[in-house]
Amino acid sequence: MIAFLTFASEADIVAMWGAASIVVAVAALAMERRRAKRTRIDNVGWMPWTGIFLTFAVLGGALLVVAIPGVLRG
Repeated sequence: MIAFLTFASEADIVAMWGAASIVVAVAALAMERRRAKRTRIDNVGWMPWTGIFLTFAVLGGALLVVAIPGVLRG
């Protein structure tokens, strides 16, 4: 894995950052659903899970779209 990262193109690295952002977005979505299903909303702290989801989903999608041409060429 280290050798792959050493010789990875910039498009590959951008695609990995995009994939990591999508993973964070999915985790935030899961946490928002978990918070919404609580029986006592007073027991949970307030965290802007929807905003975090939207931010990372848009960022990850944009990074993946930008990386597609470079990944397909390389």
